[in-house]
Amino acid sequence: MAETRLKMALVGCGGIAQVHWQGIKEIASRVDVTAVVDTNSDSATAMAQLTGAEAFFDLEEALKNGDFEAVDIMLPHDLHESAALACFSAGKHVLLEKPMAHSLESAERILQASQKVTTTFMIAEQAQYWTDVIKARELMDAGAIGEVISASGNFYDRVVIDPDAPPPWRYSLAISGGGVTMDGGAHWIRPLRMMMGEVDEVIGVAGRHVPRMESESWSRMLMKFENGTVGMLTCQNVMHASGPTDMFRITGSEGELQITGGRDGQLLLFNKEHPRGEVIMSAVEGKRNSYGEEINDFCKVVLDGSTMAATPEFSLGELRTALALYRSIESGRWEKVW
Repeated sequence: MAETRLKMALVGCGGIAQVHWQGIKEIASRVDVTAVVDTNSDSATAMAQLTGAEAFFDLEEALKNGDFEAVDIMLPHDLHESAALACFSAGKHVLLEKPMAHSLESAERILQASQKVTTTFMIAEQAQYWTDVIKARELMDAGAIGEVISASGNFYDRVVIDPDAPPPWRYSLAISGGGVTMDGGAHWIRPLRMMMGEVDEVIGVAGRHVPRMESESWSRMLMKFENGTVGMLTCQNVMHASGPTDMFRITGSEGELQITGGRDGQLLLFNKEHPRGEVIMSAVEGKRNSYGEEINDFCKVVLDGSTMAATPEFSLGELRTALALYRSIESGRWEKVW
């Protein structure tokens, strides 16, 4: 019997599209990229040559004339709503890069529209598929570190600045909706939610040190989780040499879990049986494969009717957490996430 396959259009042909294409080739093997869409004709043409797909320079034209059932939307944040709604109206299955939108109001309109169609809607958040985070939660549930008390996360993103080039679209507050916390920091908020449970309220500080970046380029956030545990998240753009740090550290009454970063990243367990630390697994391959795994998950939902790892409603949590931080900076108080 012939294998059921999914025809997909890549909407947006920037850097993230290259990574998604690699994930399709290596992991999401039942996906056929049959169209690529970008208003930049050079980007669309280059992606078409790479994938063998048909190039379109306008989403409306692609939806009218392209041969595909699903879209993978990878556009600047402020374009998510118009693109998603157009694809819903055209009867397409929609995989939408995080954050859902550049504002909560826009995200809620997307959610409302998605609930009126029968096609699949999913938010692409690769951290949901980080195997070290999944394993860490399993160890926590098994009591490996006793009663869980607290967590910390550190997101450092290296920035290379060309003063003669136009600023990236992410530097525009109107386009992005926020800074480092809402953007790359979301990939750290999701694992903290996966390991510690839902975030209840946050308080923090932030500032700007990256030239021409309109929103925060660094933030420090304290988090209270609904189960009574606490956490701290550091998000930082760096323009200089920096030392190694934990990606995550989970502390319990009887031990700790540590996830290290870099090319040799590992999940480590420290407890009575392993006082010097036991290497549980590599943290590298699971992260590298996570882009393909998220697309594969979407593909299985569409083709097989399986249950997605995280619903769009759950995926709103990273945006809401970042927005709560921004409110707390203005108010100087703890702010509720939900």
